[in-house]
Amino acid sequence: MDKLDAVKSVMFFEGLPQEKFNKLAEISIIKKYDKGQILFEADVPANGFFAPIKGRVKIFRTSPSGKEQILHVFGPGEAFGEVPVFEGGTFPAHGQAIEKCEALFFPRREFENMIKEDPDLAMKMMAMLAQKLRILVNKIDDLSLKEAPSRVASYLLLLRSSQESDTFKLDLPKGQIAFYLGTIQETLSRIFKKFSEQEIIEINGKEITILNMAELEEIANEGR
Repeated sequence: MDKLDAVKSVMFFEGLPQEKFNKLAEISIIKKYDKGQILFEADVPANGFFAPIKGRVKIFRTSPSGKEQILHVFGPGEAFGEVPVFEGGTFPAHGQAIEKCEALFFPRREFENMIKEDPDLAMKMMAMLAQKLRILVNKIDDLSLKEAPSRVASYLLLLRSSQESDTFKLDLPKGQIAFYLGTIQETLSRIFKKFSEQEIIEINGKEITILNMAELEEIANEGR
């Protein structure tokens, strides 16, 4: 995929005219990261934002005791890091490649100049930020109102949707998935075992196959 096609694949830019894609391709930089490599550190000045082309990036914070809390995982076409860029502040969390990754990088100054010259692009930015706010509200809702099995079921359905298959691989180690879902690894393992015994899913290492979609969806919707 060349840089212009990569820019066109960023959901945030969907619907822009061709000349804007050309300009975005001009100002963007393709960066490559190895698995585990840090894209940016928390509290470091935000000098641009990112959109993966290949691979995924986790956004996380660490507690004083060293405990990691994953805030989100971004894949191809999903932009992140734009809020602190336009606040003129620092990144509020760390960004790390969870697999070999290529990402578009949009420098803050050049993108700000485009925003000033293009009200349509500014409106796109506002729409994306509103969408991310809804995602955050939904996650808070899930963590506060749903029981752990419902949260796990919702997560499996999300993976199924993103990988477009009833058979898919877990995108993170189980310990990190547990932190992301607001539980502990032992609880996650018990839920996986129960789902497997009930023939809702089949587990083969990191690979999950959904056997009973209707039942999994019913569990995911409990508590709403």
